Amino acid sequence: MTDRHEYGDDLFDTEGTSEGSDASDEERVFAALAPVQGRGFAQSWWGRTWLKALEDTALDLQQLKAGRRLARAGSVGAVSVRPGRVTAVVGDRGGAVYRADVLLQQLSEEEWDRFLGMAVERAGHIAALLDREMPPHLVEDAAAAGVELLPGIGDLEPRCGCDAWDHCAHTAALCYQLARLLDQDPFVLLLMRGRGERVLLDELQVRSVASASAGSADEEADEEPVDADGVDATEAFAAGSILPPLPAAPPVPSEAGPVPSLDTDTEPPTGTDVAALEFLGARAAAEAHRMLTDALTAGHELRAPAEELMIHQDAVRLAAGAPEAWIGARLAEGSGRDGEGLATAVLAWEHGGTAGLSALEDEWTPDAETAARARTAVEAAWDAGERPPLRATGNRWTAADTGTQIRLGRDGHWWPFRENRGRWLPAGPAAHDPAAALSAAVGDE
Repeated sequence: MTDRHEYGDDLFDTEGTSEGSDASDEERVFAALAPVQGRGFAQSWWGRTWLKALEDTALDLQQLKAGRRLARAGSVGAVSVRPGRVTAVVGDRGGAVYRADVLLQQLSEEEWDRFLGMAVERAGHIAALLDREMPPHLVEDAAAAGVELLPGIGDLEPRCGCDAWDHCAHTAALCYQLARLLDQDPFVLLLMRGRGERVLLDELQVRSVASASAGSADEEADEEPVDADGVDATEAFAAGSILPPLPAAPPVPSEAGPVPSLDTDTEPPTGTDVAALEFLGARAAAEAHRMLTDALTAGHELRAPAEELMIHQDAVRLAAGAPEAWIGARLAEGSGRDGEGLATAVLAWEHGGTAGLSALEDEWTPDAETAARARTAVEAAWDAGERPPLRATGNRWTAADTGTQIRLGRDGHWWPFRENRGRWLPAGPAAHDPAAALSAAVGDE
């Protein structure tokens, strides 16, 4: 590491240099940006992707926070952008200054060749760059050609005079400041990847002329007319048989991923409950993990998709995640239940999901045919003289002497319930046999 005392405010001579001016096509020097408050550092999607590469890589979130504060305070000096490197002098809150560098691997000559070939075929991409925009399709088409333009995890390598081994406040501040520059001009990123704007446009011009000339020569040599109707369907179908098989599905993660932290220096909008949002994020991640696991299970394609949950059902699903008491109270209120009612609903959900919740809350009267099948099932479930006295009311069969009950679901399953202080509580999962369901209710006392 370089001694920090080697660097001072005179590292870059910015006299007469305006933002974005360049002494050569191999380096651009941007004057220090003014302090900024109350806004994000990146407004463009590519600027946010740059910051995501930083934030996903850094191990110390406190250093990122400190870097944001330095960048907002205008502590980042003039920024020099060169192939593979961005550099600036950054002052910290104690008054010391350090040279901070962030390195990004340049594209190889082969990668540039592929990128330029792709860009020549899609003139709209270059037109967008000239308008200081980076359309997503440009990045996607480049990736399809084997060229990664935007950085990912671990691609932003820090170097700082403070001798930190990971991203420190100074390199983080430089990255946040560079995101503002990327918003204004995506050619800054291409320069870091190894090509300045002037060289890049000159190479594209040469390739465009060569491509146009080759196209004209081919048209003159081609004696047969172009088939305006495209490829014959038989040929296309035959070609499909030689395509490689799809890759195997990736392994399912052992658990849901961590929830992004919403703890930032920016105050949330009025009325925003940050803790509630973090809870919802955690539950969404857990549900996504469950759905992914289910989707990759054998036979998944043979099962009917689950119906979308109603609000009162989804509140129970969220409450089953054992939230803090105040979140549970909000879920109870939002779903039209009291605290005890929500706890009972959660118990039903844990026994049977939406079907268990329906058995708890759905009181219905079977039609004549369904009622007859239910009576037959009840009479056949016990040997002679062993069936306890049951009183049927709608879909509910109550054994008053034991404080237990079985409920017929609309799918023909029987659900056990047990009375507790005047409230019927779910006592287990559903059973095909009414005797087994009642036994579960009795055994749960």
